[in-house]
Amino acid sequence: MESNVILTRGGIYLAKLAPSKTNEVGKIRPVIILNAQAILDVVPPVIFVCPLSSQSHAAFQHLHVSVAERDNLSTKSYALIEHCRSISIKRLHFPRIAQLTTVELSLILHRLQKLVGV
Repeated sequence: MESNVILTRGGIYLAKLAPSKTNEVGKIRPVIILNAQAILDVVPPVIFVCPLSSQSHAAFQHLHVSVAERDNLSTKSYALIEHCRSISIKRLHFPRIAQLTTVELSLILHRLQKLVGV
């Protein structure tokens, strides 16, 4: 990994999520980095992400967070909270394509807590 890599909490990057199993989201798609910035500053080998999709399925709409198109994110997307997971940093494609607002990031973290029962 390059030493000048800059990761930001709430940053949206393309990531290679394949291979996937059964109902997991796969392929190359945008993901939101959820790690605390202090962890990202040391460029960890594994990061915690939330995948984005252009579709929101009815069964999970209460968990999904809408993300408007901006910068190089060309389509309105939905943060798929139920698909959050850890991935290798080597799965990321640089540079960052967009950045969430603090309100959007807070809403995603709140819904992640709701998912795990915190």
